[in-house]
Amino acid sequence: MPGADRRDMQEKGFLNHMADKEQQPLPWESSHTGKLPQPAKKLQEAVCVLLVELCERFTFFGIVCNMILFCTVKLGYRSYQAAIVNMCFVGTSTLTPVLVGWLAEYLVGRIKLVCICMFLHFLGTALLPVVSFPFEDVYIDRRHILHTLPKREQKIVFYFALLTASLGIGGIRAIVCPLSAYSLEDCGPKELLSFFNWFHWLVNLNSAVVFVSISYIQQSVARNLGFLIPFVSGLMAMITIHMVRGEMIYKPKTDSSLLTTFGVIFSALKTRCVRHRYFSTGVSNWLDHAKENHGGQYSETQVEGTKSLARLFPLFTFQILYRTCIMQIPSGYYLQTMNSNLHFSGFVLPVAAMNVISIVPLLILVPILECINSWLFSSKDNGHSPTIYIVVGHLSAALSVMVAGFTEVHRKGFPQVEQTLSEEVLLVSSMPCFHLAPQYILLGVAEALVTPSCSLLSFRLVPERMRGISMHFLALFNGAGCFIGAFFVQTAHTGTQGNWFPHLLHEGKLERFFFFLASLMMVNTLGFWTIAHRYNNLHQDCTNEFRGCLPGEKLLKHEKAIKHYNAVLDSSPILSPMEKT
Repeated sequence: MPGADRRDMQEKGFLNHMADKEQQPLPWESSHTGKLPQPAKKLQEAVCVLLVELCERFTFFGIVCNMILFCTVKLGYRSYQAAIVNMCFVGTSTLTPVLVGWLAEYLVGRIKLVCICMFLHFLGTALLPVVSFPFEDVYIDRRHILHTLPKREQKIVFYFALLTASLGIGGIRAIVCPLSAYSLEDCGPKELLSFFNWFHWLVNLNSAVVFVSISYIQQSVARNLGFLIPFVSGLMAMITIHMVRGEMIYKPKTDSSLLTTFGVIFSALKTRCVRHRYFSTGVSNWLDHAKENHGGQYSETQVEGTKSLARLFPLFTFQILYRTCIMQIPSGYYLQTMNSNLHFSGFVLPVAAMNVISIVPLLILVPILECINSWLFSSKDNGHSPTIYIVVGHLSAALSVMVAGFTEVHRKGFPQVEQTLSEEVLLVSSMPCFHLAPQYILLGVAEALVTPSCSLLSFRLVPERMRGISMHFLALFNGAGCFIGAFFVQTAHTGTQGNWFPHLLHEGKLERFFFFLASLMMVNTLGFWTIAHRYNNLHQDCTNEFRGCLPGEKLLKHEKAIKHYNAVLDSSPILSPMEKT
C-alpha cells in the first residue's frame, strides 16, 4: 500500500519537525553569524539598547515637560488648547511605535526605516529651537534687529516639528528598543515582574533628571536654548544607533502580525453575522467563525492566537480611563502648579519640577515591591497575581484626581500675587505649590503599581508568538487614553463655555472637571475589580495550552499515548498472551 506508506512517512516527518521545533535554540543563543556571542559583546548590546532607550526618553520628556508653558506664553494659546496639544503629542508618540513596527515588517524594511526615523527625529528636534528661539540678539550695521517668525508660520513649524519628532520616537521604540530585544522568552512571572519594575524605575529616574534640569533651563536660565537639549539628546541616540547598528537592530519573529489579528476579528464578525442570519451553528467561541473549517479565512493557529489575545481586551479597556487620569500630570496638574506660588526660599521653582514629586514614590516603592514579590512568588501558593496591584493603583488614581479637585477649591481661597514665568508676569494664587504634593504622590503610587503589572499580564498571558502583538494592543489602548483625555478637555470647555476648564483658573471651576473625572475613575475601578479574577493564574503555560490545540501537536500527543499504552500492555502481568494478541 504505497499511499498508506507515503502518508505514514509524511506524518512521521511532520512529527519529527514538531519535536525538533521544540528544541530550537533561544534567540539570544545565536548571533548574526550563527555563533554564540561573547559575554562582552552581549553586555555591549544590552548597554547600547538601554542607552538609546534612556536618550529617547530624555528627548521625549524634554519636549513634554514645559510644552504648556511655551504654548500659553509664547504661542498665545488658551490653557485648554495647550493641554490638548500636550496630550495629543503624548498619545501620538505612544501610537507611532505600532505603526512604525508594521511598516518595518511589511513595507519598508527595518534598517531602511530606522534610518528614516533617525532623520525625522533629528529634523523634529532641530526645528523646535527654530520655533522657540526669537533671534533677539541680531545686529546689522550696528543696529539692534528683533526678528521673529510670524505667529502663523511659527505654529506651522511647531506642529510639523512635533509630528516628525513623534514619528522618530516611534521608530526608535519599535525597531531599536522593543521588549523583544531584552530576551524575555524564558522568564517566569517573578522574573518578568522584576524586569518591568526595574525597567520603569530606570525610565522614571531618567525623567526625574529631565524634569528638574531642562525645565529649569527652559524657564529660568536660558529659555530660548531649552529646546536645544532635546536636539542634543536625540543626536546622542542617533550616534549610538549608528555605532552598533548591526548588533542592535533586533529582528523579531514574523509568524504573527497586527493585521492578521484584526483580520481574524473582522472575519469572525462577518461570518457570524451571515451564519446568524441564515444558519444556526454552535461554536464554543465567536472567534471560531474565522476558522477555515467554519467558513472563515484563517487557520486554526491564527484564530487560537487571537482568542488568547481577546481574553486581555477587558484589561486593556479599563486602562483607557486610567491613562486619562495619568495625563492630568502634564495638563490639569501642570496648570494648577503654574497658577500657584512657585517661590521657595527666594528661589523660583520650575513648573515641571513638581512632576518629580510623582516620580519619587515610584523610585521608593519599586525596591519594596521587589521584596514583596520575592516573598509571594517563593511561597507555595502559586495563585499570586498582580491584579490586586492594578485595583489599588486605579483606586489611588481616582483619589488623586479627587484630591486635586479639593486642592483647587483650597487654592482659590488664597489672595492673588504677581509671578514671573519666562519673563511674563502672571497673576497667580499665593498658595505654595507644595500644597499640590498629595495629588502628585497618589498618581506616582498608581504608576508604580499599575504599569509594571499591566505589562506583565499583557506579556505573560498570551503565547510567545503573540506577545509582541499583545504589547502593541496595550500601546494602542494607552494612546487612546491620551486622546480620550484631550476629548474630555475639549468637551468640558465647550459644553460649559469655558467654566470647567478655564483659561484663567481663578475665573472658572476646574475642580468640577476633576470631580467628574474622579467619579468616572471610581466606576472604572469597580468594573475592573469585578473581572480581575480572570487574570489570577499566571502559572498556566499559555504556550503549551495553545500548542495543544493544533493538529500537529494532537498527533504528537496521540503517538506518545499509543507508545505508552503499548508499553503498559507489554509489561502487564494481568493480561494473558491471548488477550494481548
